[in-house]
Amino acid sequence: MPANTNGPSGKKKRGRARLLVIAIVLALVAGVGYGAFWSVSTVRASFPETTGSIRLKGLSGPVEVKRDGHGIPQIYASSDEDLFRAQGYVQAQDRFWEMDVRRHLTAGRLSEMFGASQVETDAFLRTLGWRQVAEKEYETKLSARTKKYLRAYADGVNAYLAEHEGAELSVEYAALGFTNDYKPEAWDPVDSVAWLKAMAWDLRGNMQDEIDRSLMTTRFSEKQIDQLYPEYPADRNKPIVRDGAVGELTDEFDPEAAAADTGAGTGTGTGVPGAGTGTGGTGTGAGGTGTGTAGTGTGAGTGLQSQLGALSKTLEEIPALLGPNGDGIGSNSWVVSGKHTTTGKPLLANDPHLAPQMPSLWYQMGLHCRSVSDKCRYDVAGFTFSGMPGVIIGHNQKVSWGFTNLGADVTDLYLEKITADGYLYDGKQKPFTTRKETIKVAGGADRRITVRSTGNGPIVSDRSDEMDDVGRTAPVTTGSPDRASGYAVSLRWTALTPGRSMDAVFALNEAADFDQFREAARLFDVPAQNLLYADTDGHIGYQAPGRIPVRGKGDGRYPAPGWDPEYRWTGYVPQSALPWEKDPGRGYIVTANQAVIDPEKYPYLLTEDWGYGARSQRLDNLIQSKIKDGGKISTKDMQTMQMDDSSEIAKLLTPYLLKIDIEDPYIREAQKLLEGWDYTQDSDSAAAAYFNGVWRYTLKLAFGNKLPKELRVTGECLRVPPADDSGPLEDLDGDSLVRECGERARDAAQPDGGDRWFEVVRSILEDEDNAWWKTSTRPDSGAGDRDKLLKQAMEDARWELTAKLGKDIDSWSWGRLHQLTLRNQTLGIKGPAVLRWALNRGPWNLGGGEAAVNATGWNAAGGYGVVWVPSMRMIVNLADLDKSKWINLSGASGHAYNTHYSDQTSKWATGELLPWVFSKKGVEKATEDTLALIP
Repeated sequence: MPANTNGPSGKKKRGRARLLVIAIVLALVAGVGYGAFWSVSTVRASFPETTGSIRLKGLSGPVEVKRDGHGIPQIYASSDEDLFRAQGYVQAQDRFWEMDVRRHLTAGRLSEMFGASQVETDAFLRTLGWRQVAEKEYETKLSARTKKYLRAYADGVNAYLAEHEGAELSVEYAALGFTNDYKPEAWDPVDSVAWLKAMAWDLRGNMQDEIDRSLMTTRFSEKQIDQLYPEYPADRNKPIVRDGAVGELTDEFDPEAAAADTGAGTGTGTGVPGAGTGTGGTGTGAGGTGTGTAGTGTGAGTGLQSQLGALSKTLEEIPALLGPNGDGIGSNSWVVSGKHTTTGKPLLANDPHLAPQMPSLWYQMGLHCRSVSDKCRYDVAGFTFSGMPGVIIGHNQKVSWGFTNLGADVTDLYLEKITADGYLYDGKQKPFTTRKETIKVAGGADRRITVRSTGNGPIVSDRSDEMDDVGRTAPVTTGSPDRASGYAVSLRWTALTPGRSMDAVFALNEAADFDQFREAARLFDVPAQNLLYADTDGHIGYQAPGRIPVRGKGDGRYPAPGWDPEYRWTGYVPQSALPWEKDPGRGYIVTANQAVIDPEKYPYLLTEDWGYGARSQRLDNLIQSKIKDGGKISTKDMQTMQMDDSSEIAKLLTPYLLKIDIEDPYIREAQKLLEGWDYTQDSDSAAAAYFNGVWRYTLKLAFGNKLPKELRVTGECLRVPPADDSGPLEDLDGDSLVRECGERARDAAQPDGGDRWFEVVRSILEDEDNAWWKTSTRPDSGAGDRDKLLKQAMEDARWELTAKLGKDIDSWSWGRLHQLTLRNQTLGIKGPAVLRWALNRGPWNLGGGEAAVNATGWNAAGGYGVVWVPSMRMIVNLADLDKSKWINLSGASGHAYNTHYSDQTSKWATGELLPWVFSKKGVEKATEDTLALIP
């Protein structure tokens, strides 16, 4: 076997890499404990072999792995099983630590690797039962061919594990060895299937909105909450489907799945739909009238509030691994037909927005059959997940596709009236379905938990403080059972019923036309995604797939009464009725998490909580500006659009800020930055820095200080009226106010500044006396004064930016505030400082911003740091696939100090794209290292 090599084989690059490795070892030696036993060989031990030949058991013929100058592999084989066996081996070479952590996450077994700090996370994930659902999917739902591919992939991973251990797998294992004798077990096909559950959780829709609205009932009236969740602006921001259709495919509605107990993995009984029982809406489905608002009627109470707040805290721990879930997170994808492109064929762009991670969530790869046939079906390239066979987003020789989050409401919380023996349903006491779980803890004693489920799903308030708050405060209707100290909260979620999403991945990979693409989409149960399409024949299209519930009563905006059978799910939206579109007359399709279709023209409720369309409409406008008068769009134009950082809220709000009379010359100096500003948020812009500071304080003063503590930033404290006081604010003296501190993580707090808040502010901006403009912490304290509040926000922003960036505004820049740091998602967050330094990278100063097309998201309640990003970017040229472009957030390698650990990040940050060759000739020309895998 040849010596290890590291990506590009040039001596100059290897020399630099070796110097870098020596530097890290010296730094570790200087650290506390971790460096004492490390050496250059320890750090380099896990770098993959990329040249020469390796015997791989189980292959039926030779396989080639060709890597380009960025270490991106293209695999060539003569059978499907050889192709996926090699994919497993190669991904284990580059990313096994990441794969291992992912499977422990999805199985609720992180404590086995990281000790007692992960017990609560494991308990919550065991309660959801992701692993059990994945096992049932594998056993009962997936096709024989898919299972064959999964087994081949697992064999490839295990072949690598058989030859490597400890530091040879990853430097993280060497670090873990100081505190834990953990050794990885063999890879199982279900480990791959389970990762889809994690992604479904990350893209689960409006569950956080459902929680937040319930928490708000302690402070706000029904009308006030509705003001903070305005209707989608359909007259201004166009939906995805405008000329599409439904009903052409034969429906394959699955009554067994529709009526199933909450689904495999939880062993629960019959389901009940999620529906609103709180404020808003009509009838009993959304709280009725006069009984659902906070503090009045039957909707008051402290128990549910406590449960909801506690659930929110638990949810924060899960997104810390998978990505924040907020108003701004989403994705962009758009396709332009050949009649509007310089190539004469479609161009398709995609950039999913997810949490920044080190390494990136995505892994670039090509999977090529030397000759496509029934024996070997695939010739596909794109972005994969390490730990899963196939390609998730990309193109084959005929078809390209992109994903954005559809945002359908596929989760419902239920209030449960429980006793020690069971729960109330339809006037009768029902026994819980229970199962025991044992959580093994590295360095500690095992922990045992009991998972309780009702007919609606697992009781998540048993594991979550925020859900506990929900149970104590969520509004209910007249006639509900006595709340006493609070209701429990259960979860029904489509992902807890086994599905065929893994089958869909392979079906997409081999689709050759739009009909086959749509048939593949039908298999994509969860997560519900917008699927965009283009092909080499010139067609473009869209399909909304997913398992989306139909509710008996309610609209899913608030937790539903679990005891009432009227709120059960009655089925799912028929697949044949899900919106789609092919070759629309306008010649392009944009999906960026906006409404899928005009709800006035569609019979089914998909959600009440769409993204509000700031990004999608900006893209629509950019495309229209290019194609008017016969203009054509090039690949370069698509790339420029991906980096568009124009701020919609700045266009709306800045004219009002400039009209305010500022007498203080120090504040006036900052105000002048906005004069003549074009609303772009490039990293060097002082105006963007100041405006975003003003936006942050506008939200804080108008809304944030009025929100209940469960939604505000942890540790930020205010003096507020006591909860039981409803008298005039002016009657309270300073001693009557109580100190109340926020409880939510910075990246998850509200108001987050997403485009929902754009619409909230837009709705009151012309009403200068609107009560929200009052700077008091009490929402009902009388008329407001818009200009007074905006002036205060301008002053506060000036002082904050002075503290952060200095007195000289000429030195200010948005990028100095708006920084990205890539963190290893485990040891890089909670490991020792020297290890965090070794594994993490950054910061990078970024342009872009919240709800911009270049969506480098930040949470206005918590600060300016980047919390989600375009996790990759691609542009597929259907006229010549070798002229397509792509970029990843980090690099191909998961090994710290490998040349390809973060070699794409600086290019990504400035909007550069790498060549993405596909043909055998193009790949051969780009190849720098070739590895032969032989039987």
